[in-house]
Amino acid sequence: MTQTTEVASVKTHRAAPSRRKTTQSGYSPRGRRTWGQLLRRATPWLFLAAPLVLLITFTYVPVGNMIYYSFTDWDGISPDRNFTGVDNYVQIFTRPELFRVFFVSFYYLAASGVQIVIALYFATVLSFDLRFRNLFKGLLFFPYLINGVAIGFVFLYFFQDGGTLDSVLSWFGSGTDHAWLGDPASANTSLAGVSVWRFTGLNFVLFLGAIQSIPGELYEAAQLDGATRWQQFRHIIAPSIRPVLSLSIILAISGSLAVFEIPWIMTSGATGTSTFVIQTVKLAFQFNKTGLASAAAVVLLLIILLITWIQRRLVPDEKVDLV
Repeated sequence: MTQTTEVASVKTHRAAPSRRKTTQSGYSPRGRRTWGQLLRRATPWLFLAAPLVLLITFTYVPVGNMIYYSFTDWDGISPDRNFTGVDNYVQIFTRPELFRVFFVSFYYLAASGVQIVIALYFATVLSFDLRFRNLFKGLLFFPYLINGVAIGFVFLYFFQDGGTLDSVLSWFGSGTDHAWLGDPASANTSLAGVSVWRFTGLNFVLFLGAIQSIPGELYEAAQLDGATRWQQFRHIIAPSIRPVLSLSIILAISGSLAVFEIPWIMTSGATGTSTFVIQTVKLAFQFNKTGLASAAAVVLLLIILLITWIQRRLVPDEKVDLV
């Protein structure tokens, strides 16, 4: 018993310098735990660093500069930027020619309502078992994939005098002497029709994805109860796609206020087709009124945010539970 105690004492004595050496060299388990916790906490921010830098550099910094320029008379070229206060904003709301272009947005707003109805109809029909439905899905979504500049040039020849549209109408005995882009009413209607053709596919995909996420058991139960297609749409599909429909309405309103590339390519804002964005671009690059153009851009941003806030208050998101 005594011999065993002496051996244990010797082993403990020999192991003591080793523990002191580990402590003196600074490698403690507590230090390793602290470093590991810091690394785990910093890892998400390391992944977010690059996106945050890009977001701040190319979004928030330009917006901040735009707000600053809106209070100056900068022409976009001169290094001098004289502070003018709210004079640019006063001009926007007191000069009718600057604010009148908002009425053009009503054409595109009406076109957005048409494309939502068309997209919702085809999304509902093609969500059921239908022959060649994948082909129809591709045909509906294909226009959205085409570049907007290319679409502008294609429809520019489509609507010109004696162009494709006049040739097609002549087959049915209709006259071909109508200038589709020659007066404000027909020009804005034609341009809004182009937007319907282009953006219906986007709404179609959004609605189709929402409809296909509905459990199939609900359709089976509805069919057993003798529900028609309209009743299935009214009581199953419509409640389930309400959040997506709300999103489509927000996109429609904001898009109708910020229309640019189609009317710019096809008419350059002539014959009463100038939108608020086209006017803002002309103010900045044609008339060298960057300060006034920046104020117009800020007003447009505030209007879109206000409309979005009102829409979210009137139609708040609700959790859809159909099961």
